[in-house]
Amino acid sequence: MTLPVRIALAGALGRMGLALEVGLRAHEDLILTGRFDRPGLTAPGLVSAEEALAGADVVIDFTTAEASTCLAESLAGKGGPAMVIGATGFTEAQAERIAFAARTLPIVRTGNYSLGVNMLAGLVAIGARALGPDTYDIEVFEAHHKRKVDAPSGTALMLGEAAALGRGRILSEIAVRARDGMTGPRQTGDIGFSVLRGGGIVGDHSVIFAAEDEVITLSHSARDRSLFARGALEAARWVAGRGPGEYDMQDVLGLRA
Repeated sequence: MTLPVRIALAGALGRMGLALEVGLRAHEDLILTGRFDRPGLTAPGLVSAEEALAGADVVIDFTTAEASTCLAESLAGKGGPAMVIGATGFTEAQAERIAFAARTLPIVRTGNYSLGVNMLAGLVAIGARALGPDTYDIEVFEAHHKRKVDAPSGTALMLGEAAALGRGRILSEIAVRARDGMTGPRQTGDIGFSVLRGGGIVGDHSVIFAAEDEVITLSHSARDRSLFARGALEAARWVAGRGPGEYDMQDVLGLRA
């Protein structure tokens, strides 16, 4: 895509929307076409979605799963612009709707836009392949601020998918996302999820390989939302002018095996 890339921001009043605006304005090769948020919300500099999208090559959307899904369907019907989706907590039905929209629209969607987290996912897949389920149990731990509404996080599920991929399994068949009461012993090959919500934690993720005689932990800690904004802006550069399809940061970073 010939630079500059013209970008619209959805959910502009949210914390990620504000971080994206700061990051975007720091790059001469990126142009902000407009900021918009939910209908009825007003703030200096906000415009309607139609006005923001009219001149955009890409819209970056860190809102909610349903709002992102509806926007993707709308843009698919209009032929663009491309999308970078940072929302998490998608249901299976919403994910299918996104995939259908991606038949006619280029969409980048991932659980996390951090370069470090995407490198971590690759290491988790390698570890899961090398450390077999008969000896090593896998647990994914994640911690976020108390305002996060979905659990496990999209990043935790992405890491769980990487672990399942490494073992040649389907995550939905071996995931244990909650434990309460008399659960019985852990089943061989299960991938567990543990969640903490509290304070202002930006995002901590660990994948634990636990054997009887050792514990191996691969982890990542986010210290500032600017790292997610940086990755999302890189995804916007990459997806501008791409053909239809649903992509993720492994594609953006050239890490896809």
